[in-house]
Amino acid sequence: MWTSIFRRGVIAGGGIIGYPLDRLHEEVAFIAMHLHWSRAEILSLGHRERVRWVHYINRANRQRFM
Repeated sequence: MWTSIFRRGVIAGGGIIGYPLDRLHEEVAFIAMHLHWSRAEILSLGHRERVRWVHYINRANRQRFM
């Protein structure tokens, strides 16, 4: 059981063991570029909240350029 859980990259509590560093950098750069937040502010966000902001910005950009 534990082997399959660790292979998927999650622990029993549902948390993420590892997150691709390149993806984290992309999210931080994307949010910083659009909202002018500091790196520390962005990294203080939880994973779900950071991803939510990326989606909000993407949606706003799509609507703006339609």
